[in-house]
Amino acid sequence: MSDGIWNRRDLQVWQRAMELVVACYTITRRFPDSERLGLSSQIQRAAVSVPSNIAEGRSRGSRKVFANFLWIANGSLAELDTQIDLANRLEYISADQAKSLDDAIEIIGRMTTNLRRSLGQES
Repeated sequence: MSDGIWNRRDLQVWQRAMELVVACYTITRRFPDSERLGLSSQIQRAAVSVPSNIAEGRSRGSRKVFANFLWIANGSLAELDTQIDLANRLEYISADQAKSLDDAIEIIGRMTTNLRRSLGQES
């Protein structure tokens, strides 16, 4: 793609998604040990999936394929949103922590949607 952005690191959405991963790892460190292979792991994997799919899609060189990977990233954001809600309901994280993560998820979701639209892939 010749859109002036050659590297995933140049994409603001990828940068924000990486910040979200760090925030998720920081928060899940405080989960009970019994959740190490449960909800904690699921949150971490869903969070890592977001920038990973953005990077992989960007590397493919096709607008259509990139847009598809952005859809996948949005799916991971939806998973993560649900998992954060559950962590809050189980009182593993505070309402303020959940709100902060939810806000980041919403912003990244809007960014992936806007990027997909800019690629000419509306649906």
